[in-house]
Amino acid sequence: MAAFIGDFTCKLDAKGRIVLPAPFKKIMVANGSDRFVVRKDLFENCLILTPFNQWESELEKIRAKLNAYKRDHNKFIRAFFKGLAEVSFDSNGRILITRKLKNAIGADGEVILVGVDSHIEIWSDKEYDSLDIEPEELGKLAEDILGSDGVELP
Repeated sequence: MAAFIGDFTCKLDAKGRIVLPAPFKKIMVANGSDRFVVRKDLFENCLILTPFNQWESELEKIRAKLNAYKRDHNKFIRAFFKGLAEVSFDSNGRILITRKLKNAIGADGEVILVGVDSHIEIWSDKEYDSLDIEPEELGKLAEDILGSDGVELP
């Protein structure tokens, strides 16, 4: 699957629908899919929009690590699935973000769609504007995460 790349400002209509930016829609069409799973991110105040075929792969990995007879596993999966929604394009190429998920990130009016490799993040415009990371911190993260394995960057 091709990577989702770029960030785009999009308007939410009164019903919570957004038009997917053309580069993102092009990737979905190339993969023959018009379905996504949307959920609240575990770590950040944004939504994660995952193509359905990618979601199925992620779900298989999650299932492989779960034991239905462990209370914490059940607690995790219940919370993880809480608020999930399956969405697909309507006849006008829009997707509907549920009110519950929209409210969870404080989105109203404009949102920012950010391509992050295999998924798309949906941010409220206010939250996204506050995400600045200093170049030194980014360099340190790259060194810590990628440098120790001998990964060479161009």
